[in-house]
Amino acid sequence: MYLITGGAGFIGSNIAAALEAEGRGKIVICDRLRDGVKWRNIAKRELFDVIHPDELWNFLDRAGGGIEGVIHMGAISATTETDADLIFRSNFRLTLALWHWCAQAEVRFIYASSAATYGDGALGFDDDPSLDALSKLRPLNAYGWSKHLTDRRLLRMLEEEEPAPPQWAGLKFFNVYGPNEYHKGGQKSVVAHIHPVAAAGERAKLFKSHHPDYEDGGQLRDFVWVGDCVDVVMWLLDNPEVSGLYNCGTGQARSFADLAGAVYAALGRNAEIEYVPTPVEIRDKYQYYTQANMDRLRAAGYDKPFTALEDGVARYVRDYLEQDDPCA
Repeated sequence: MYLITGGAGFIGSNIAAALEAEGRGKIVICDRLRDGVKWRNIAKRELFDVIHPDELWNFLDRAGGGIEGVIHMGAISATTETDADLIFRSNFRLTLALWHWCAQAEVRFIYASSAATYGDGALGFDDDPSLDALSKLRPLNAYGWSKHLTDRRLLRMLEEEEPAPPQWAGLKFFNVYGPNEYHKGGQKSVVAHIHPVAAAGERAKLFKSHHPDYEDGGQLRDFVWVGDCVDVVMWLLDNPEVSGLYNCGTGQARSFADLAGAVYAALGRNAEIEYVPTPVEIRDKYQYYTQANMDRLRAAGYDKPFTALEDGVARYVRDYLEQDDPCA
């Protein structure tokens, strides 16, 4: 049995689909479905149970050793969220509590960290797990801080030889795109935002650059197909001897203009882009460049290639966004 927190969310629901496809066993989702559309992300899955977060600890007490692994994707993930108390409780304390439970129950634990831990990227994007390297990072928002604080706390516990799960991995996800992100509103990927505009034959809007080293549309990100992120998780489950803090990107930065062009190309259209000012409230916190250093994950043994931007966008548009049912 696998428990996926945030399992009706974007990455979590894609992990659930992969676990089911590979016949890994019973799947339990822990999430808040509310009255939106998140339930559609798991509507095609055969699930053992769906539990509300308020029921999590009672479920874990009942399940005990019947759980093979906890895949913790649940979090307050909006970089624009300003309630730092809520972020701290949801992202830091819950992760630590699950870590302690997995250590005691001897259950494997994989959790979502984030590239937001790197801040403006001035120190690079190396997933160096040393406490000294982590201490130098300066996230730009409360979300990134909560993930960074979690990484530092867990690594400190390991250094002090406190009890740990038999396998653990923190994945620093970069700019993930793909199916089942539709409930995320303004936090959806740029692909999901541009698709309906491009499909209607209209002009897409991207942020202007307010940095002298980058032209409009030349801001760079490490855009990673959600299926590649899922493949990393599945590889970790296949290799229980591997533990650590790892980047999860492609290792190649691409521009937002490239991304928008790939959406139009997937629809058989020429790109039409209008550049608008970056909102003042986020302008001083805006990242102009991210690129994951994937050396540590490769050194650990992961050798599968990552999906090229044009291929991933084309697949997303063709197999999901252009379908009546866009969910995976």
